[in-house]
Amino acid sequence: MEEIVALYAQDVVPGRVVGSAPRSRMRARNLPHAAVKILVRDASGQVYVHRRTDTKDVYPGLHDAWAGGVIAAGEEPDTAAERELAEELGVKDCPVRLVDRHWFTDTHTNYLAHLYEAVYEPARHGLIVPQAEEVAEGRWLDWDELRARLADPEWPFAPDGRALLARYERVRGA
Repeated sequence: MEEIVALYAQDVVPGRVVGSAPRSRMRARNLPHAAVKILVRDASGQVYVHRRTDTKDVYPGLHDAWAGGVIAAGEEPDTAAERELAEELGVKDCPVRLVDRHWFTDTHTNYLAHLYEAVYEPARHGLIVPQAEEVAEGRWLDWDELRARLADPEWPFAPDGRALLARYERVRGA
């Protein structure tokens, strides 16, 4: 059965659900929806960065620092963030904290990003076990190293991830 995605209004009331659609129709028509994005940091401030698999429907094969995905119809953003963190990285019982909400739109996707951060502790949350269907490889980078790589426009990084990291940095002063 195909996933049903909540559709959102792009108006002055961010987060207003106006309907739902099958994921394939949402992608084909680039309909406005919502997604959760979780930045996983450790206690020393390193960020978990991964490369998306070549089979992803949006930005295949590119690097990203955000775990996450679309919010299903009837699902709350906090619940979606916890679900996506567990599904994509195998991280459970790790508190997520909403940092910001921001629209991202390009020719491939159009969504209200719910930006979360999670402080990952291996002793408390277990090992990161990336989902093979979504994550090709992953590693920890210092924030300064991540910023240096992002400064290189040739580094194959997901455009939404790049834009949302800049937003995160402005909001959080990271």
